[in-house]
Amino acid sequence: MPSKNRTIVTAGILLGMLLGALESTVVSTAMPTVVSSLGGLEIYSWVFSAYLLTSTVTVPLWGKLSDLYGRRLFYVLCIALFSIGSIACGIAQSMGQLVAFRALQGLGAGGLFSLGMTIIAELYTAVERARIQGYFSSVWGIASIAGPFVGGFLTDNLSWRWVFYINVPFALAAAFVIWTKLAEDPSHRKKSRLDIAGIGLFSLAVTLMMVLLIRSETSFEFRSPTSLGLIAGTLAALALFVMAERKSAEPLLPTELFRNKTFAGATVNAFLSGIVMFGLLSFIPLFVQGVQGTGATEAGSVLTPLLLGWVVTSTIGGRLLLRFTFRQVMLAGMLLMLAGYLMLDAMTAETTRLVILRNVLFLGSGMGLSMITSMVAVQHSVQRSQLGIATSTSQFFRNIGSAVGVAVMGTILTQRLHQEMASAAGVSETFGKFAENPNVFLQPAVRESLSPEAVQMFQTMLAAALHSVFLTGTVICFAGVLFVWLVPSERLVAPAETPSSEML
Repeated sequence: MPSKNRTIVTAGILLGMLLGALESTVVSTAMPTVVSSLGGLEIYSWVFSAYLLTSTVTVPLWGKLSDLYGRRLFYVLCIALFSIGSIACGIAQSMGQLVAFRALQGLGAGGLFSLGMTIIAELYTAVERARIQGYFSSVWGIASIAGPFVGGFLTDNLSWRWVFYINVPFALAAAFVIWTKLAEDPSHRKKSRLDIAGIGLFSLAVTLMMVLLIRSETSFEFRSPTSLGLIAGTLAALALFVMAERKSAEPLLPTELFRNKTFAGATVNAFLSGIVMFGLLSFIPLFVQGVQGTGATEAGSVLTPLLLGWVVTSTIGGRLLLRFTFRQVMLAGMLLMLAGYLMLDAMTAETTRLVILRNVLFLGSGMGLSMITSMVAVQHSVQRSQLGIATSTSQFFRNIGSAVGVAVMGTILTQRLHQEMASAAGVSETFGKFAENPNVFLQPAVRESLSPEAVQMFQTMLAAALHSVFLTGTVICFAGVLFVWLVPSERLVAPAETPSSEML
């Protein structure tokens, strides 16, 4: 492909990724206004859960379809589904409709990142990919910083519906660029039948598992009939899926991928990284706001070093891969994250803001190195015919890891806080009153109505609960350090002839 077209296509991919990355942060800011307009507070969380569910389930499907029938068609189809879902969300007249349309939007979002990274892997050599990864990592940093501002501005000055409408012109621009500028060789496509049975069983298993995890984000009762039914259904569907894949001529998830040591090690790392990082994003602001008593805006600002560290080390990490092995760079990332968690374990209500920012910077820097290495390692370890499914599978396990992290850490926080509140209920009438709903202590009006002693006691209990969360993350990070040794000590080897076309 001419270097000019390659640059234009890359810009289109970046725009598509930015749409998907912005969506969650933009919508979060607008949701209180949406509830006041549409009602339906009882299904508030499903506006996010439906999107997460469909965008996660479809990730491997889009990757496999692109391997069989080409990238361009399905990337544009994903943008179309995302755009139609966005327009539908904007015209929703009830919370139930909004949930349904968010699910449709998620169907398209599932392919925006994985197919985008697959197309990039075909446009650039392995060495070039390592050098330009900073562009793609910066998308998430930009989205995390700009998203709340954009969502708040549109909601306050136009309407919450424009939070969804604003996606459409940018999505159409990205689709136009990819459709007109991305050239594909039809000979690369496989002449195989789609694994319908595998797709159906896999979708069922992941859907049941995601519903289980979504229900677990506040508290998880292992012995409840609903939870036991979801667990049993997930295990049964997974067992049937494995049996179907062994008989399929073109399986959705080829078993030989997991016999590839580089792929297996990098995917395990992506899963563990997803647990410790995405589960953590909810709890550092909670520590600053709930334990140290700051406002929501100040609490959210402590994540800025995390995002900056993520972007910077992603850029540096791509270049480190040209000098060091996958294992060495990935190990450096996991050790930085482990150091960050160990420092979180030592935080108290008196910890200064500068120290918290330093701790968060370590975590973001470690995540940047880990994510860039796992993605490049996966793409480097497979043949072109499996590039789509390999890239999407790695992304899928990272998404599952994030859902597991939020569910597990949320459950640990809730159970420990309930225990602390129950113990205090016998001493203080205030804590007996709020023992079943400790979240009210985070509301400024409630805290102002309490005595300083009661507020300080709650801060102590919340700090104890959050330290249990941070300790869990520390253990998972340590496991991640150990699992890094699954990745072979392999280097990113430059091809004999590197294209002379200019980079971005």
